[in-house]
Amino acid sequence: MATACSRVPTGTTPAARLQAPRPSTAAAGLSSRSAAALRGGAPAAALAQRCSSRAIAASQRGAQPATVAAAAAGSAGTVAVAGATGLVGTALVKQLLASGYAVRVLTRNVVAARGKLPYPGIQFVAPQQWSEAVRGCTAVVNLAGEPIATRWTPEIKAEVKRSRVAVTSQLAEAINACPEAQRPQVLVNSSAVGYYGNSESQTFSESSAAGRDYLAEVCREWEAAAQKAQCRTVILRTGIVLAKEGGALGRMIPVFSIFAGGPLGSGRQWCSWIHRDDVVAMVQEAIRNSSWEGVYNATAPNPVRMGELCSALGSVMGRPSLVPVPDFALRTLLGEGASVVLEGQRVVPSRAQDAGFKFKYTQVGDALRAVLRA
Repeated sequence: MATACSRVPTGTTPAARLQAPRPSTAAAGLSSRSAAALRGGAPAAALAQRCSSRAIAASQRGAQPATVAAAAAGSAGTVAVAGATGLVGTALVKQLLASGYAVRVLTRNVVAARGKLPYPGIQFVAPQQWSEAVRGCTAVVNLAGEPIATRWTPEIKAEVKRSRVAVTSQLAEAINACPEAQRPQVLVNSSAVGYYGNSESQTFSESSAAGRDYLAEVCREWEAAAQKAQCRTVILRTGIVLAKEGGALGRMIPVFSIFAGGPLGSGRQWCSWIHRDDVVAMVQEAIRNSSWEGVYNATAPNPVRMGELCSALGSVMGRPSLVPVPDFALRTLLGEGASVVLEGQRVVPSRAQDAGFKFKYTQVGDALRAVLRA
């Protein structure tokens, strides 16, 4: 059970290659003291002092010092994050802490989340206390959702949608229930470039119409749930995130390392990619910059086709990209879910560039080299 002074223990193709890591999600709540502090029922200074005393006692016993109390925000503010144990979430939490924010991780599995995020300054909050946890926060960031690169049974398709829409609705309701003086200033909510549907010839910006396939339907409902929040709302339609710890690239690197890599399907499908560092930077810009509102494409300025991505990866790794995975093999393995890797869309980040956002990685070769050096 998380308490006001919880300790953090020391410490996220072919179809299988492309399944993204699943954010952990089971239960522990805020203690009564933490909840009271969030409601304004306990002075922050007194609570922080009690936590400090416990931290000192813990360190004398050889334990790791306790985390910051719920009411004692970081110097930059406090951010509540759902989906914090996923590919983007783990990097975001680390960067938020480095930037001076206190972080409240909204999770369905407190024990697992602590294991993946072993940093001081984090409070872990189970679903029944999310409403209390968002109160008084500077921002709420929602990255939660089931992975989509798998075989789509009717049950999985329902869960893919439910996991996004239900969590987003819960967070919007929690924000709206806050007294105005304690309401978060902004909700930064993830979406996906699947919003636009698939095309080999079109280029999509934020003003483009939604597609008509299943993933477009999921994204429309996901975004509609976020727009119900009564605060500034920023929606990031995110492309293929490049990081070696997971996602599509995390599955491809081991295959290329054994000289078995190559494009998926025809290699002609578009890949609207983005380095994980740039996604994290966009989330932070959305938190800090009050002029950011509405939809932004979280993709690098220069999308590439699948064949180009695989050639660049092979070149960076010193491996050939000669073993294509045929369409029929992926469709046999993934069924309808093969569309995630066999089809794509050319998406450009028009609004972010117009707002002056500077991407650290604009060319896929540079991004891949950085990933492999990390």
